[in-house]
Amino acid sequence: MTEYEKAMRPEDITRLFVERSNAGDAAGVAELYEQDAVLAYPPGSQTVGREAIRELWAKVLANRPRFEPEEPLPTLISGDLALTSTPPRDGAGARAQVVRRQPDGSWLRLLDQPEFTPPAR
Repeated sequence: MTEYEKAMRPEDITRLFVERSNAGDAAGVAELYEQDAVLAYPPGSQTVGREAIRELWAKVLANRPRFEPEEPLPTLISGDLALTSTPPRDGAGARAQVVRRQPDGSWLRLLDQPEFTPPAR
């Protein structure tokens, strides 16, 4: 089994996601999530669990999309939970994740909302 770099700060997850996605490594992306994580993707639905997230990313990454790093907004931390977020480059909506500190001190995504666009008024 591949030994992956762990996210030792909540903000590390975004960088690791970009690196692994751009390498086409769906298993590596899935390792950034807890076993029972919930990903709000594809839009309008949810993907639940690390294995389902790996399968989803394998399909997405088969098209070789290119991800660019996004500057994170300030992280909010309360105990072993943190809220991370980034504004998309196109300025539409936001991305937000709830991450949880693991027993070894690393962080994994628990809830991931990769795309959120406010409803049109």
